[in-house]
Amino acid sequence: MTSRWAVAYREGMLLPALRHPVVGAPMAGGVSTPALVAAVGEAGGLGQLAAGYLDVPTVAEQVAAVRSTTTAPFVVNVFVAETLDEATEGPAVAEFARRLAPVAERLGAEVPHPRWDDTDHYAEKVDLLADLAVPVVSFTFGCPSAADVDRLHAVGTVVVVTVTTPGEAAAAAAVEADALCVQGHEAGGHRGVWDRRAEPSPLTHLDLLPLVRAVSDLPLVAAGAIASADDTRAALAAGAVAVQVGTALLLADEAGTRPAHRRALAESGRRSTTTRSFSGRVGRGLTNTWTRELGDAPATFPVVDQLTKPLRAAAGRADDAEHVNLWAGTAWRDARPGPAGDVVRRLSPVRVDLS
Repeated sequence: MTSRWAVAYREGMLLPALRHPVVGAPMAGGVSTPALVAAVGEAGGLGQLAAGYLDVPTVAEQVAAVRSTTTAPFVVNVFVAETLDEATEGPAVAEFARRLAPVAERLGAEVPHPRWDDTDHYAEKVDLLADLAVPVVSFTFGCPSAADVDRLHAVGTVVVVTVTTPGEAAAAAAVEADALCVQGHEAGGHRGVWDRRAEPSPLTHLDLLPLVRAVSDLPLVAAGAIASADDTRAALAAGAVAVQVGTALLLADEAGTRPAHRRALAESGRRSTTTRSFSGRVGRGLTNTWTRELGDAPATFPVVDQLTKPLRAAAGRADDAEHVNLWAGTAWRDARPGPAGDVVRRLSPVRVDLS
């Protein structure tokens, strides 16, 4: 932890020394590469690694890769673990596994046996990130404990919690998070709603910002369909200090987006939809055969994700866009190929210097 970041934390600042109020979204599954994170930071934004689905050694390797490439600050995002009940949720999962079997056969894959104790190495990742004293840690799918927040604060790390309702915002403020990422329904990828069984709020980030501001005075980062400098300007006018963007970076040169996913973003016949069919959690992406045929998966994350992962991997190897998750927000048609730095500059209407 540099002295600059320690001072920034004590002063309650989320975005020290950033030239542009643009944060890269944590796109798990390989999209948010260390190269993408570094490129966003080098351009004056704030890049974000996605620790979700990775084992602890790989997270450490990716943090080291970012630090070897840039001195810019960056974020590491962690999934908050949830206890599952196999006795009550097992039958629905077993039925979904049976429905996946013929799809797996067509793809040359197998549906695995689920692991009900999967925590995505949550505790170990918090330990690692505290040991590494990364500049910022963000949390998705729930709220870290006050003890976890205190441990990160002790090494100068800024803590951000993703929220989708005022109630979640109030709870995150109660554990002394430093900032909130306010995610609207337009956002691509998984919704950050804490209760995996709940249907996510239909409100946009512009709707949510004043509602969250009413229960918390923490800095707010707006997420969902940010596709232009005007979108960023509107979010800042509504009370955000920055915007978080994912879909706009999907076609960036440095992103790890699969070829089939990149190709689908250029196909006008698709539309935006929300689905639980890939992981059990609601996510927003583009329609394909999978979303049409398997849309009513049980809300059992991450077990459903375990079941579908080998099938999606096989489809990816086959360059099959009809059986992979094509995560994207509602502004997906505005995504453009090119360097990530160009995306950051295009989305930024102002120069920000909080040093």
